[in-house]
Amino acid sequence: MTGTAALPTRTDVAVVGAGPTGLALAVTLAEAGVDFVLLDRQAEGANTSRAAVVHARTLEVLDELDPSGALSGELVGRGVRVTRFRIRDGARPLAAVDFDGLPTAHPYALMVPQYETEAVLLERLRALGGDVHRPYEVTSVTQDADGVTLTTATGETLRAAHAVGADGMHSVVREAAGIAFEGSAYAESFVLADVVMDWAPGPHEVTLAFGTAGPTVVAPLPGGHYRIVAAVAEAPAEPDLAFVRTLMDERVPGQAAVRELVWSSRFRIHHRVADRYRAGRLLLAGDAAHVHSPAGGQGMNTGIQDGYALGRALATGDLDGYEARRRPVARRVVALTHRMTRAATTRNPVLRAARNALLPLLARVPTLRDRLAAELAELTYR
Repeated sequence: MTGTAALPTRTDVAVVGAGPTGLALAVTLAEAGVDFVLLDRQAEGANTSRAAVVHARTLEVLDELDPSGALSGELVGRGVRVTRFRIRDGARPLAAVDFDGLPTAHPYALMVPQYETEAVLLERLRALGGDVHRPYEVTSVTQDADGVTLTTATGETLRAAHAVGADGMHSVVREAAGIAFEGSAYAESFVLADVVMDWAPGPHEVTLAFGTAGPTVVAPLPGGHYRIVAAVAEAPAEPDLAFVRTLMDERVPGQAAVRELVWSSRFRIHHRVADRYRAGRLLLAGDAAHVHSPAGGQGMNTGIQDGYALGRALATGDLDGYEARRRPVARRVVALTHRMTRAATTRNPVLRAARNALLPLLARVPTLRDRLAAELAELTYR
C-alpha cells in the first residue's frame, strides 16, 4: 500500500482523502485487519496547515488506538501543552476556562501544527503495514448493489465494498452520494498567520479576543511561534507582516509586538452539516460531513473522532450506528462555534455591554466553567 505502488483494483474500503480524518480512519481499519486503500490527490507534505490544537478527547482516541500510549505520547512530545482558554474584549480579560481539572489523562489542549498530527498518524499507519496512495485524484464515484467503483483523473479504477469521503468541504464522494450540505458561508474572510512575537499574556494560554471588527484567536506553537486566526471583512490573499502588525495593534492594543511572519494565508469558512452521513455504500467523515467556524479549534478533532468511530463501525458492521452517534456531535459543534463567532462579532453596543458584564459572572460559577471546558475538550462527546 505504498504511495509509489500501483493502485490495487479491489479493496474492502476505499478512503478518499488522507488528511487527519482519513489517516485516523485508515489506522483504525489497519488495527482491525480490514483491507482498505487510502488515496489522496496531493503529494505528501503539500497540504496547508490550518488546524493547530488537539483536544483531550482526540488524545483519548489515540490512546484507544494504541493503548501503550506511544501514539499520543509521540504527538504530545511535538506540541505545547496549554491549560487555559481566556476570553477577552480586546486586551481586557473577561473570563478564563481551565482544562487542568478535567477528568482525563490529558487535562490540557495540545498546541501542535496539523502537519505534525498527520505525520504521527502516518507513522503509525506505516508501522501497521499501510500507506497512502498519492497523488490520485478521484473524479467519479458510482455505486451499485454489489459495490462502489472509483475512477481517477488518470483513468485507473478501484472497486470497493464501501467508499468513504474524507475529502473535505468540496467532497466528490458526498456529491456522488447526492447528500445535501445544508448551511451557509460567513460573510467575513479569515487571516491565518504563524508569527514570532512578544505576546503579553505569554505562551501558557489560548486567547479568544472579541471585537467589533471580528474575533481573533492567538495560540502558542512549538518553537516559540504563535498562531493567529482573525476574521476580517476582506483579507488580502497573502497577509504580510505590516498587515498582521496593524491587525494585532487594533485587535489587542498593547499586547503584541510581531517581529517575524513565518507563514500566512487567507480562507473563508462555512457552517454546514451533511443531511446524512451514509447513502448506501457511500459514507462521510470530517469536513466532508461538517464545516464550521475555527472558534474553539474543534474541526480537525471532530474529524479524527469521526474517522475512529467510522473505522470501528466498518469493522463491526454497525454502519447505521455511526451516523446516529456522530451526526448529533457535528450539529452540536457547529451550533457552539457559531454562537461563539456571533458573540465575538456583535457590533450592537447594548449586546456587547451585556456580554462583557455577563461573561465574568458566569465564569465564576464552577459548574458552568467546568461544562464549557469539557465541551471545548470534546469530552462531552465520548
